[in-house]
Order: sequence, then structure tokens, then C-alpha cells
Amino acid sequence: MTEIVKKKPRSSNIELYRILVMLSIVAHHYVVNSGLMNADGPLFANPTSTNSIFYLILGMWGKTGINCFVLITGFFMCFSNISLRKYLKLYLEVKFYRYIILFVFACVGMTAISGGALLKRLLPFSSITDSFTNAFMAFFLFIPFLNILIKGMDKTKHLLLLILCITIYSGFYQIPGLHLHYNYLSWFIILYILGSYIRIYGLFRNENVMFWGGGAFVSIILSIGSVFVCLRLNLPVYAFVGESLAFMSIITSVSLFMFFKNLRIGYSRIINIIGASTFGVFLIHTSGDEMRHWLWYDFIDVVGHYDAPSYALYAIGSILAIFLTCSIIDICRIYVLEKPLFNFLDKKLGDKQIYTGKVL
Repeated sequence: MTEIVKKKPRSSNIELYRILVMLSIVAHHYVVNSGLMNADGPLFANPTSTNSIFYLILGMWGKTGINCFVLITGFFMCFSNISLRKYLKLYLEVKFYRYIILFVFACVGMTAISGGALLKRLLPFSSITDSFTNAFMAFFLFIPFLNILIKGMDKTKHLLLLILCITIYSGFYQIPGLHLHYNYLSWFIILYILGSYIRIYGLFRNENVMFWGGGAFVSIILSIGSVFVCLRLNLPVYAFVGESLAFMSIITSVSLFMFFKNLRIGYSRIINIIGASTFGVFLIHTSGDEMRHWLWYDFIDVVGHYDAPSYALYAIGSILAIFLTCSIIDICRIYVLEKPLFNFLDKKLGDKQIYTGKVL
């Protein structure tokens, strides 16, 4: 008879962190996927205007947000087994939205469906260069082996490996003429090593919420300041935050993670339920070129509201509405489809080692 162990719900502080991070990612897409930052877009026509500064600050946190999400994975998964059950849950969530949204857009005549495209979408992942979802699905398969590596290292080796990886990736990225080409998969592995180090050994003043809150505040201010510096020096506006391996993206994501890790807000079922839907929010609003064009160009019409009298309220309201709508959709999927399906599979396969993750 299979022993069923009821897991404690994740702390609401981390789930609140996930919610805020996903809101920052939606805000990032509001700015960078809407045409505002195109060469002929309105933002760079007058980059120092109040409107443009607002949008630049609103949209600068996307790559930092990606770091935050993967740090959470490293922190929680470094002591866990990766099972067929966990990967199947991830795979089915991704494919559910890719197929459903594809069929919706096909029905309204916004895209065409081919047999080859349908078969390709069955693959767990394709390109891992610039797709967060594809890279994350590939990265997930490495976690059991990363955990073996992590368990085989002492603190000194773990730290030296971390320093080596970040120095090569982030250091070379920041030096002009030494730009290192990278993909999300390799960077996620480095972030996983960082997240696991925090979980096992902690960082300086590991439990000090005030210290890390102050550090997060300072890093956010410095990140914002970097945008003004880049505008002043005629550099790429997101030079210090525009990639996940940029210094300020790393520092800000780690500081924020340490702050929320130590924040004590108690358990909130509502926060935990919404937090569990954040990956679904990402999948829905980023599910292909058709969705991006329809959402930001046609439905929200971001460029058309660039200089509207209430442009800031319109932007914030749109971001919140997208997040809440996608969250409600994903919560319905979880309770109507995912939970019944996995309750059934748990009964049928609950004693299989590959299903429960006891192989490695």
C-alpha cells in the first residue's frame, strides 16, 4: 500500500514573491512586446519625456524576474526528487495552453494550422536559445543530475563553482568586446546552483530581513539609475538590466529573494492559490506571436495610449487585468483538469518508482 504524505503548503511569503515577480514580467512585456521600443516607436522619439521614463522603468524588470523564478526552483528543488509525475505536470500545462490558444486563433482566422506544426508542438521543447518555456522544460531534466553534483560538493567547491560560472558569464557579458553568447538553459543551471547554495549554506546575514530589504531597495534604485545613465551616455537603455546575466539583474533578484525568503507574513490560502497560477499566467500571455500581436497591438493598443492623459493608470490597470484574467483561467485549469487527472494517475501509478522519482 502506498503511503500518502500530505505536504505542507509553500510559505505565503515566497508565493507573494512569485506574484510580484510575474506582475513585473507582464509589465516588461507591456513595454518591450508592444511596439513602444521599436526603432520607429514613440518611446525613443523622445526618450527623456515623462511618458518614456515611466515606460522604461515599468518595463525594465523582465530579465530580473526570470532570475527570481529560477532561484525559487533551485532553492526548493535541490533536496527534491524529479519524477515523471512532476515533469508530466509541467509538460501537460505547457502543451494545454499552446494547443488551446493555437486552436482559438485558428478559429478566428488569425493563424493557420498545419500537421507539421501540430506535431512539432508535441515535443517537450525545441529552441532553447531565446524561449524561457522551452529552456525551462529542458533545464528541468537536468535537475536530478545537478542534485547529485550538489550533494557531492562541499561548501568550498560549491562556492568556487558558483564564482567561476558567474564570473565567466556575467563578467564577460559586462565587458565591451568580450560578449559571451549564451542560452537560457546554461544560465538556468547556474541560477540553480546559486539557489541551491542559498538553501544549503545561506548568504551573508542570511536571516536578516532588514539587511536584505535594504539591499533590495538600493539595488532597485541603482538599476533605475542605470537607465538614466545609459540615456545620458547614449548607451543601450537597458545595458545593465537587459539580460538575465547582467550584474544588476543578478544582484536585484538575489536581494529580493533573500528579503522575501525571510519575510514573515503568515499563511494565506488566497496568496498560495494565486501564486500557484503564476506560471500559467506566463504561458497564456506569451503563447506565440499571434497572442503577442493581438494582446499588445490590437486589444490593449499600448502604442495608441502612449501619450493618453491617463497613460500610467491605463498601463497599470491593463497589467493587473491581464494578470488576474490569466490567473483565473489557470486556477480553473488546475481544479477542473489537473487535480482530477493526477488524482487518477496517483491511484494507478503511485507505487511506480519512475513516477514517484525514486530512481535517482
